[in-house]
Amino acid sequence: MLTIAGHKFSSRLFGGTGKFSSSEIMKKALDASGCEMITVALRRVNLNDPGDDIMSIIDRKRYLLLPNTSGARDADEAIRLARFARASGGGDWLKLEVTPDPRTLLPDPVETLRATEVLVKEGFIVLPYMNADPILALRLQDVGAAAVMPLGSPIGTNQGILTRFQIEIIIEQARVPVVVDAGLGAPSHAALAMEMGADAVLVNTAIAVAGDPVIMAQAFAKAVEAGRMAYESGLGRQQRESMASSPQSGLEFLD
Repeated sequence: MLTIAGHKFSSRLFGGTGKFSSSEIMKKALDASGCEMITVALRRVNLNDPGDDIMSIIDRKRYLLLPNTSGARDADEAIRLARFARASGGGDWLKLEVTPDPRTLLPDPVETLRATEVLVKEGFIVLPYMNADPILALRLQDVGAAAVMPLGSPIGTNQGILTRFQIEIIIEQARVPVVVDAGLGAPSHAALAMEMGADAVLVNTAIAVAGDPVIMAQAFAKAVEAGRMAYESGLGRQQRESMASSPQSGLEFLD
């Protein structure tokens, strides 16, 4: 069981709502994933309108909605979006994204830290999307982030975990849950994140653009579960030299 800000989650796979070919496919994929938290971009949804195409599909009793500030270019813009989300009934949970460069979509560490500090003081439960920077992860925890969300690789690239070394340090030092977000393109990438000790992963693009998003969602769910089981059971230590799995004694008679 995963706990973030006092809320318990049975599933360690978090979902997204972007890039699906239709709202109906999105609903089926989210249902198949078993996820309990989904992120929605504030710039493309009206939280106040139950008739909004996405909002009419999402079961607010089944899923914890995590509005995100995707598209915000600095802390001030992200803070305005967060306040708008709360005023529109989006609640206190927030995935903070500050990405000033539309080409790379890499998060701005300075503005992310500044926005986190302000929003935490205003009572938001902030889950900041961040570069895999162990020092920044500590600073975000210091100012009250409820979790940290380091990227595995640039958002939407499906390249997997290119930042493994840094994420391992973040996990080792973490005082809050670590959710690997962005770049996970295959179930094996999610399994690796969980084997490393991540508390959860957030996957959107890899599921949404798959040939069959529903089956891919199921595959990611199983990979996350398998990776967590492997981590909790204790992975065998890597060796520099080969080591036989069967006894070598008693074979002298073959000489």
